[in-house]
Amino acid sequence: MNDSTRSTRRSGRLGLGIVGAGRVGPVLGAALAGAGHAIVGISAVSAESRERAHAMLPQAPILDVPTLVERSELVILAVPDRELPGLVSGLAATGTWQPGQLVLHTAPAYGVEVLRPAAEAGAIPLAVHPAFEFTGTSLDLTRLAESWFAVTAPTPVLPIAQALVVEMGGEPVVIAEADRPAYAEAIATATAFSRSIVEQSTGILAGIGVENPGSFLSSLLRSAVDNALTRAGAPTALDVGDVLEALGAEDAPREGDPGDDGRGWYLRGE
Repeated sequence: MNDSTRSTRRSGRLGLGIVGAGRVGPVLGAALAGAGHAIVGISAVSAESRERAHAMLPQAPILDVPTLVERSELVILAVPDRELPGLVSGLAATGTWQPGQLVLHTAPAYGVEVLRPAAEAGAIPLAVHPAFEFTGTSLDLTRLAESWFAVTAPTPVLPIAQALVVEMGGEPVVIAEADRPAYAEAIATATAFSRSIVEQSTGILAGIGVENPGSFLSSLLRSAVDNALTRAGAPTALDVGDVLEALGAEDAPREGDPGDDGRGWYLRGE
C-alpha cells in the first residue's frame, strides 16, 4: 500500500475503493466518506456511471479495478451478482487481493463464501446488503438512516461489518450464510410485488380516464402498506411514501431501461 493509504490507517480512517459506479456504490462511498473514511477511487466504465461517480464523489479519481484494489484497505464490490464470482476469482488469479484487506460485497443472495478466493489470499470477507432501492442520488444518503442492512461475516469480524453499517446510518441485521438465498427471495418478492401492484393499479385507473393515477392511489397505498408493516411488527411508523416512491413511482426506472439489469431492487451496476 502507498504512503497515503498507510496514513489513513494511522489516523483511524480506511482507504476506500469502490468497484462499480451503479446506483449503490457511489452512495455507500459517500456515506462512508461522511463518516470520515478516505475515498481512494472508484471504477466506472460507461458515461452514465462516470457522471454518477462525479456527482456523488466529485473528488474521487476514476481508476482501473486492479489499481483500485491495490491501493485500498476497504474494497466495496458494488457489481451485479452475476458478475461477482468471476470478478473475485479473477482478481485472485492475478494476485491482486492483499492480506488484511477488507472486501465487502453488496449482493443479496451471496454470503461470504463467494469471497473465498479473496479470503484465501488473506483478505477479510464481508457481505453487506442494504434492504433499500437506490436512486443513485444524494436523496439516498438521508434514506439510508431509515434502512436495515443484511450482514454476513465470519464471527470474529462480524463487528467490523456491523460498525460499517452503523457508520452509514443504517441498522445491521445478521443473516446466516445458509439463509442468504431465502433472504434474497424475500427482498425480490417484496419489491417485485410492490412494483407490479402499483403499475397494474395505476394502469387500470389511467385506462378509465383518471388523471395522475399515482397521486390518486398514494393515500390508499401508504395506509395499506403502513398497516401491513405494523401487523408484521414494524417497530415505528415508517415513511411509506418514500418506500413506495422508491419501489413503484411512475418515474422510477423500469425494466429494460439503460442500466437496469432487471433486478434493480438491490443493485444496478455497469
